[in-house]
Amino acid sequence: MYESTIIAAQPQRRAMPLLFIGAILAGSFLLFLVQPMVARMALPRLGGAPAVWNSAMLVYQALLLGGYGYAHLLGRLAPRRQAVVHLSVLLLAALWLPIGLIAMTMPADAQPAIWVPWLLGASIGPLFFAISAQAPLLQRWFSCASGGRDPYALYAASNLGSFGGLIAYPLLVEPMLPLRAQSALWSAGYGLVILLVIGCALALPKATAGQSAPANPVSAAPTPGRIAHWVALALVPSGLMLATTTYITTDIVAMPLLWVVPLGLYLLSFSIAFAAKRAPARLLMRIAPLAILLFGGVMVGGFQERPYLNAGLALLLLLIVSVALHGVMYERRPAPDRLTGFYLAMSFGGVLGGIFSGLIAPVLFDWTWEYPLLVLAAGLLAPTGFVIASVERLWRVDARHRRILTLAIAVAVMLLIVVAMRNAASLDQGAGRGPAFAAIVVLGLIALGRRTAFMIVLAGALVVFGGYRSLMLSLDGHARTRSYFGVYTVRGNPRVQQLSHGTTVHGTQLIGTVKREQTPTAYYVPRSGVGQAMQALDGLYGPGARVGVVGLGAGTLACYARPGQQWRFYEIDPAIVRIARDTGQFSFLSRCLPRPEIVIGDARLALATAKPAGLDLLVLDAFSSDSVPMHLMTREAFALYQHVISGRGLVLVHISNRFLDLEPVIAAAAIAGRWHARELVYRPGPDAPEGETVSAWVALSHDRGSIAALVARDAGWRPLAPAHMVTAWSDDYATILPLLK
Repeated sequence: MYESTIIAAQPQRRAMPLLFIGAILAGSFLLFLVQPMVARMALPRLGGAPAVWNSAMLVYQALLLGGYGYAHLLGRLAPRRQAVVHLSVLLLAALWLPIGLIAMTMPADAQPAIWVPWLLGASIGPLFFAISAQAPLLQRWFSCASGGRDPYALYAASNLGSFGGLIAYPLLVEPMLPLRAQSALWSAGYGLVILLVIGCALALPKATAGQSAPANPVSAAPTPGRIAHWVALALVPSGLMLATTTYITTDIVAMPLLWVVPLGLYLLSFSIAFAAKRAPARLLMRIAPLAILLFGGVMVGGFQERPYLNAGLALLLLLIVSVALHGVMYERRPAPDRLTGFYLAMSFGGVLGGIFSGLIAPVLFDWTWEYPLLVLAAGLLAPTGFVIASVERLWRVDARHRRILTLAIAVAVMLLIVVAMRNAASLDQGAGRGPAFAAIVVLGLIALGRRTAFMIVLAGALVVFGGYRSLMLSLDGHARTRSYFGVYTVRGNPRVQQLSHGTTVHGTQLIGTVKREQTPTAYYVPRSGVGQAMQALDGLYGPGARVGVVGLGAGTLACYARPGQQWRFYEIDPAIVRIARDTGQFSFLSRCLPRPEIVIGDARLALATAKPAGLDLLVLDAFSSDSVPMHLMTREAFALYQHVISGRGLVLVHISNRFLDLEPVIAAAAIAGRWHARELVYRPGPDAPEGETVSAWVALSHDRGSIAALVARDAGWRPLAPAHMVTAWSDDYATILPLLK
């Protein structure tokens, strides 16, 4: 009888870890699936204002921190009582199913920083809060149910689930399902999580006499210094993840969906760092200081000749740093009876890192300075050790000799910086980078293992490979401007002035004479699609044509304005308005349209309040760098455009893009909305005037005659290619995967 009981218990004991792993995986999967899903739900209603998305980020971070705090406080109860309370919370939160935004209309004068957290908190707050407590709570239950087995390896399962949810949304869920079906799928997943949690609760040992009270921690409490170290070790990878996303999409390559990769690597780093098999984590921890030194400086340089290689190195650096610092955190973890407090400190550090990179840095800095600062912090926190025995013996002397050696390294780094600054032009062109890189490597290998000396070399590398150039631009008061939408840089010479958003040029003005300064350039030249439409205004609508432009840029299109016409610009970013109108860096507006009407805010929200048929021409040129504002390209958005233009009106859509072929989605929208549509791709020839670039514009109208007037001006207007395998975007369904070049 006793033997049969043991035999029956063995499969149950083997199945129990799988049950807990499944519950943790499912909860984390749902947690990271809901974030992009709710963002898609909110986009048409809230628009793309910076306060909206930063407020949303704070909501997610605050709810995650709250869930970890709740799991920590629940540890004061006996395990089975914890289960009763948590299941009650899960069932109470289920009242908010099916998941989605509550029916509220944003007031016209509402402050997004206040209203958005209220909307998101009221819509998904209870569900997000309940799910976010899963990982730490179930790990503690597993330790109790398994007789004290180490539960920390289950955190690797948690982050694998998070990574799966993150990747599944853009690659599978969004392309295959409309939002209503996504909501139903998530709600079904929530029901599965409840069932798995019930199974985990049943695996907890039954309370007997003397076991109904909670098991108080018996291990030594962590010191305040140890807790602060945990927070710092969590802060730097969290902040670096956001900083890497901003940096590579701003200064290297603005590729759509690229934001998924840094977050995915950040989540995978936990799986590696907290895994039971320590060899991969220890290897990355050992090479971390050298990787930080070699890659950190190169990344700050932002050299554009190999953007994909640079982006790959930045992502590799993020993974190595995250594994190294999370690995240190794992090695300094407390006993399982203090697990929830450990995760609470980790979550708090993650929140601080997110606030620094997501909210403070865009306000405090004019460039992505948070990136080199966090690289420096990573060098300070990463485990370090000598890799060459003879170098280690060199440092095994008295304190006086170590100070002299450190001073010598500092002097060598200063000399290297001086040489680099004197030869800045040749370094920018590639000459001299090899010797400078070799010098940094030699100094780094000598300093590796001594924290102070290593930090001196690392700081020198960041300055030599681009830090000084960024500092010079920052010291020039108007050369660079940063907002929540990105980094804008104005560069020029006596003949040309250019406005760049990250790596994409958004405005070019010829300098020298009044005529040159009034000449439309770049994507807006007279032979471009929008140039053709602007020149046709008088013939189509008379001298009082009404023009609306979504996206101000440098204000180039203003130089098509004529007396008697009514012009209105829609611009989401006040920083662009200052650059185009107030700083004097560009004179398109001051010379061509001195008192323009500019509506600041999300264009779709603003157009929704405009009077019907109030425009004859609407120009859509709102793309930031190479990102696509989906809510401006849906069937509902085009129905709004039809509402605000006259019966013979035109809509001109700018679809030039390095990474996406936007023609199929416009073609699908034209078919769905019964628009007549033509596309004009203008390619300047070798003898083209200065400042012209390739551009692609699509003209849409419900009046066949308006389109015919454009075709009569230029035979290059052609019908749109059929939208094979691409359906029109809607507020309920949109995906960019079929459009990737």
